[in-house]
Amino acid sequence: MIQLDLSDKETKHLIETLESYLSDLRYEIADTDSADFRERLKEKKAALEKVLAQLKTI
Repeated sequence: MIQLDLSDKETKHLIETLESYLSDLRYEIADTDSADFRERLKEKKAALEKVLAQLKTI
């Protein structure tokens, strides 16, 4: 397990960055033609959504 010591401001910036990236990633998933690539993007999206959910509870 990795632990990060982030200030409130850093946490806020990281949350905003993840939310923005996830929004873009949703479009990328929808636009890709490769099933394998789409699955990898979906796995990445799920992992980042989990991180984002944990950050929002701090």
